[in-house]
Amino acid sequence: MRARVLVINPNSSLSCTEGIAAALRPLTSAAASFDVVRLPEGPPAIASWRDWFSVAEPLRNLVSREEASAYVIACVSDPGLDAVREATPRPVFGMLRCAVAAALARGAERFGIIGFTDASRARQRRVLQSMGVEARLSGWEPLNLPMETLTDPVAPRARVSEAARSLAAGGAEAIVLGCAGLAGHAATAAEAAGVPVVEPCRAAGAMALMAVLNDPPRTGPAV
Repeated sequence: MRARVLVINPNSSLSCTEGIAAALRPLTSAAASFDVVRLPEGPPAIASWRDWFSVAEPLRNLVSREEASAYVIACVSDPGLDAVREATPRPVFGMLRCAVAAALARGAERFGIIGFTDASRARQRRVLQSMGVEARLSGWEPLNLPMETLTDPVAPRARVSEAARSLAAGGAEAIVLGCAGLAGHAATAAEAAGVPVVEPCRAAGAMALMAVLNDPPRTGPAV
């Protein structure tokens, strides 16, 4: 049976959701498919603590209704992760945790993050603290651009390149793109920085794929 990985964008942006789906498309195989959806009732972007907390219950409810072999919360501040994990016995992945793990797995002693806005810093810092890796963060550069600008294939390139160069100059041996809206700009960041760049949609997708390939899908509804 083909495994289904449900990838949930907790914001309402169509362009962001389409970018996430495009980033995951190369991982689709005969063994697993990625079903990318959004929360229509979600905020335009997860830009504040209020946004972050507001999506926890809708995410939990959606996962409780939708059976899948694994789930990915498609926001790089991992909103609602613990609440969703409580709603299902299946694996649930947060994109920031997966992306940081991928950066460290490449041998990077220090990594940098290109953030969405200044307000994202505290939420991402909390995730790093929970992972015990905050001391390995060499730098954090916010873009402070609207979501619909980030998802444009051209508009944010100069700012992304500038942030990537700054992080590399500050000692980052790998760079994590700190917003799912940046899914289409990994190559731009890597060319500017000259160090590996981790795109979180694929990082989380790869971990979800590994999980379902090592744990065959179960039948029956989520609990």
